[in-house]
Parts: sequence; structure tokens; C-alpha cells
Amino acid sequence: MTWTDTERPAVRLLIVDDEAGFTDVLCKRMARRGVNATSVSCGEDAVQVLRRAEFDVAIVDLKLQGMDGVEILKVFKLMAPEMPVIMLTGHGSDEAREACMKLGAEGYLSKPVDFELLFVKTLHWGAGRATA
Repeated sequence: MTWTDTERPAVRLLIVDDEAGFTDVLCKRMARRGVNATSVSCGEDAVQVLRRAEFDVAIVDLKLQGMDGVEILKVFKLMAPEMPVIMLTGHGSDEAREACMKLGAEGYLSKPVDFELLFVKTLHWGAGRATA
């Protein structure tokens, strides 16, 4: 099914990244495209937010203080196994990519990330859940 911007259900996106400037810009750009984005800067906050609300898709940075992205991915897959998770990193490796994909990540993208690619992937993996 193809949606126009006016009839597409709003995708609920959770962003977990400790780069405040990046998340601020990403949230604003996603909002302009009809995506309801919520951002947190650490894994502990991400778990708390996911306990209180449902999300259609998550974008998680691999390298964070405290819980790293792999740990967050594991917890998210226990809490919301059907929620697609896109891993995002500026410090990736083939081993990290393989580990994340085995743990159930839908995607693994490198920073700096192309916004259009990230937006399309967010819609692709989140839109089906937004209609459910």
C-alpha cells in the first residue's frame, strides 16, 4: 500500500543518541515529515520511555555512556520484540554490524547518515506498525 503524506499514519519514533545537536535536528526534520519523534540521550532513559509508551520504530546509537547500543537493542527486543530497531554509529565495524543484525536489528547505518535514507527506512519499518 502506498500512502500520501496526508493519509499516512504518524510513525512514532524513539531516538537514542547522546549527541544533542544531532537528535534536535533529526527530531525537527522528522516532525516536518509527519513522524512523531521522541529522543533520549541514554539507555536507561530509553528503557523508561519505552515502558511508558509504544513506538513503531527506534533509532539507537551504538556508542553511548552507560548502556551501549547493543545492550539497548537486547532490552528493546525483550520489551517490544516486534519494534524494528535501526542501529546508527560513527564507530562501526563488521563485527558490530553482524552482532547487531543477529540480535534482531533491522538496519545498521553509519554516521554521518543521509537523512533521506534514514527517513525512508524509518517509514519503511515503522509505517506497518503505525497502522496496526
